[in-house]
Amino acid sequence: MKLVECVLNISEGRDLSRIDRISGAAGNVSGCHVLDVHSDWDHHRSVLTLVGEPGALVEGVLRASQTAVELIDLRHHRGVHPRIGAVDVVPFIPLAGLTMEECAGLARHFGARIARELELPVFLYEAASLGPERISLPEVRRGGLETLFHPVGSGDFRRRPDFGPHARHGTAGAVAVGAREILIAFNVLLASPELAIARFIARQIRESNGGLHAVRALGVYLESCNRAQVSMNLTDYRRTSPLQVFEAIRREAALTETAVESSELVGLAPRAALPADPAADLLLKDFGPDRILEVRVREEVGVELQL
Repeated sequence: MKLVECVLNISEGRDLSRIDRISGAAGNVSGCHVLDVHSDWDHHRSVLTLVGEPGALVEGVLRASQTAVELIDLRHHRGVHPRIGAVDVVPFIPLAGLTMEECAGLARHFGARIARELELPVFLYEAASLGPERISLPEVRRGGLETLFHPVGSGDFRRRPDFGPHARHGTAGAVAVGAREILIAFNVLLASPELAIARFIARQIRESNGGLHAVRALGVYLESCNRAQVSMNLTDYRRTSPLQVFEAIRREAALTETAVESSELVGLAPRAALPADPAADLLLKDFGPDRILEVRVREEVGVELQL
């Protein structure tokens, strides 16, 4: 069996009826399974974890994307998370029975289709990228939607889309479509409202500043709870696990006389990425077996993953 995961990021984290309609559009496609929906008010973002065989998954992601474009108007969107589109990021991840190269081909097929059918500018990234300048998602998204189509210099449009119009969609912006390995989105909440502390810690731990391998991090302020947060993507949990980065943040926070209050897993994570007792070791909120990728795939698809 060929099994692919898509972790669909949409720029809506507040209107539950919209989120339900978008996830429902994917789930209504036979063979496309919705494993998890994680929504965040402050980030104003939802992450939908979808799995299925390639054809069914692409159709489910397309239906969800169509619904998101219909419902979300970025002109009225404000959130702490970077974004370039209503359908912001569409990564395809091979889970069983297909190679990364095949998954990249699937991503390019989807990108061409969403550009054609939804008139969205599409930027390919990571394994689906057509050039080295777009391997990194942060590079694609740098400067945000407002500067996405600006010339870099001398007529060089480094950010010319791979598919679709060479101007942003009026209400839905643009979309980044890629293929990659499993990524863990992991947030740590500080017992402080000080954004400067979260930004300092993010600088200390992220790989681009000489910190931990495979860690992308930024500091944000959460209005809903009056706390600062270190928001992260762990792009290779085998090199740096959630426990390693959690302990590093705790040490850095202590230097500023700040404590760690809790942590949060966005979406699902492989069992091997987590410590023996995630709730205790990571102060992880709302953790249960249903947050483990292999468990949800077995429950919904009937497949035993070997990750």
